[in-house]
Amino acid sequence: MALIADDARDRAEQLLLLTERLTTLISEETRRVDARQPPLDGAEGEEKNRLANAYRLELARIKQDRSLLDGAPGPLLAQLKQRTTVLHDALAAHDVALGAMKLVTEGLVQAMAEETARHRNGGSAYGKRGAVETPSSPGPTIIDRSA
Repeated sequence: MALIADDARDRAEQLLLLTERLTTLISEETRRVDARQPPLDGAEGEEKNRLANAYRLELARIKQDRSLLDGAPGPLLAQLKQRTTVLHDALAAHDVALGAMKLVTEGLVQAMAEETARHRNGGSAYGKRGAVETPSSPGPTIIDRSA
């Protein structure tokens, strides 16, 4: 979804509002991840994704055609540049928080897989012919709070 603007000033103002709202949502999601809460979902999650996509598309349009911002007031462009820097800082913090969450999640999945494999392989015994027999069917896997 690209912005529909009357002129360069209108486009810069809309982009400024978009940048500010996206920064707010990204910062809130980072706060939630740091507080060990689930990331944004529902309407807020959809809004974040929609705004991020609109932001990306609009920046691509401006990069392709710089005249889209020609004639916008200097102070407005300076404010947009400053807010863009704040957004980039928020995105960097968000990236760190999501990276940490991913690392922990992958570690938990790996630990559960190793524990499951250990339990499954623990049932090996010698059979009638002196060879090690392993269970022929999959064993149950129970994950509870004590795991």
